[in-house]
Amino acid sequence: MVELWFAILCVTLVLFVVLDGWNIGAGVLHLIVAKGDRERREVIAALGPSWSWNEVWLLAAGGTFVLAFPRLMAVSFAGFYLALWLVLWSFVLRGISIEVGGHIRDTLWQSAWDFVFALSSVLLAVLFGAALGNVIRGVPLDGSGQFSMSLFTDFGVRGHVGILDWYTVSVAVFSTALLAAHGGTYLTLKTTGPVHGRSELWARRLWTATAVLFVVVSLETQIVRPDLYRAMILRPFAWISWALIAAGALAIWTGFRERAERRAFAGSCAVITGLLLGAAASVFPVMLHSTLAPEHSLTIYDGVTARSGLAIALLWWPLACVLALAYFGAILRNSGGKARPAEDTHSGTD
Repeated sequence: MVELWFAILCVTLVLFVVLDGWNIGAGVLHLIVAKGDRERREVIAALGPSWSWNEVWLLAAGGTFVLAFPRLMAVSFAGFYLALWLVLWSFVLRGISIEVGGHIRDTLWQSAWDFVFALSSVLLAVLFGAALGNVIRGVPLDGSGQFSMSLFTDFGVRGHVGILDWYTVSVAVFSTALLAAHGGTYLTLKTTGPVHGRSELWARRLWTATAVLFVVVSLETQIVRPDLYRAMILRPFAWISWALIAAGALAIWTGFRERAERRAFAGSCAVITGLLLGAAASVFPVMLHSTLAPEHSLTIYDGVTARSGLAIALLWWPLACVLALAYFGAILRNSGGKARPAEDTHSGTD
C-alpha cells in the first residue's frame, strides 16, 4: 500500500513536470524566439487554455504528499521554506504576466510583463532543478528528524549544506536547458512562420546542450551519491526509465531530421518522464537523505498515514484522476492545431 502511494506521488509529479514543463520552457525562450509584440502574443497563444490546468497536477502531488506522507511533508516544507516562497512568487508573477500583459495597448506595459513572464519561467526552471538536486544530494537532517537550510553555505555537498552548491547548481542548469528544449520543441509544434523557425533552431541547440549536460551531471551524481547507480542496476523498473530516455532521444533526433514535429515532441515528453522515473526508482525508499549521517535519513515508511486511511483514499483518487484527464482531453481537442496570435494585442490570452 505504501509503495502504491509512492508511485501515485511520482506519477502526479511527472505529469506536472511534463505538462507544465513545456509552458515553463516556452517562457524561458519567450524573449528569444519572439521578436515584437505580435510574435510574443503568438507564443502566449501557443500555451493555450491549458496553462493553468497543468499546474493542477502540482496541487495533486501536494495533496497526495499530505495525505500519504504527512510527516515527510511537514519536515520538507519547514526545511525548504525559503525555496518554497521563491517558487510561490514565481508562479504568482508568471500567472499575472500572462493574464494582464496584453490588456493595455502600451509598449512599456507589455514589454515589462513579457520580461516578468520570461524571468519567472527561468526562476521556476532553476528552482525545480535545484529541488531535484537537493533530493538526490540530500539535506542536513539531524537526529531529531528536522533540518533547516540557508540559500548556500560553503558550496560543499557534505555536512550542513545549503540549497545551492556546485552539484545542485549543475542540476539546476541542466533542468533549465532541458525544460527550455522541451518548450522549444512544443513551440515548434504549435507555431508558424518566424517563431516556428527560431523555436526549431533553439530546440536543436538546447537538446545538444542538454545531452552534454546530462553526461556531466551523471558523472557528478556518481561522486555525490554513488549508491544511486548501484540501486538502479538492481531494480528492473529503473531499466524502463533508461529505455524511455533512449527511445525519446531517438524520437527527438529523427523527428527534427525528418520534420516530424509530433514525434519530436513525444520524444521530449518521453525523455523527461524517463529521467524522473529513473531518479525516483534510484532513491526509493529514501525520500530525504541525510548529509550529516545516513542513519538520520527518512524513508517513505517513516511517518506514513495509517493503512486504513490510505485504503479509503484509494476510493476517490482514481475517480478524481479520471475526471481530470477527461477535462484535459477536452482542452486538447479544443486547442489543437497551430497557435494564432490575436489581432487585437490587448485581448489577453484569447
